[in-house]
Amino acid sequence: MTDTTTINSPMPGVFYRRPDPDEALFVEPGDQVEQGDTIGLVEVMKNFHDIEAPEAGTITEFHVENEAEIEADQPIATLE
Repeated sequence: MTDTTTINSPMPGVFYRRPDPDEALFVEPGDQVEQGDTIGLVEVMKNFHDIEAPEAGTITEFHVENEAEIEADQPIATLE
């Protein structure tokens, strides 16, 4: 059995999987991440907040689409 961690949004806002519309995604499912790596951004009133991996692992899936409106504590991604 593999341990999984759900990464939740710290705040309501709009979730972005890339730093700019014409840039590559921060991470894709299957990508290895280190603790502190940015996996996405949450925008609140034109302020962007990094969503960071809480520990090293592999992103197995995203639960929200790019540019989706999200709520506080809503699951964003699963880390294995």
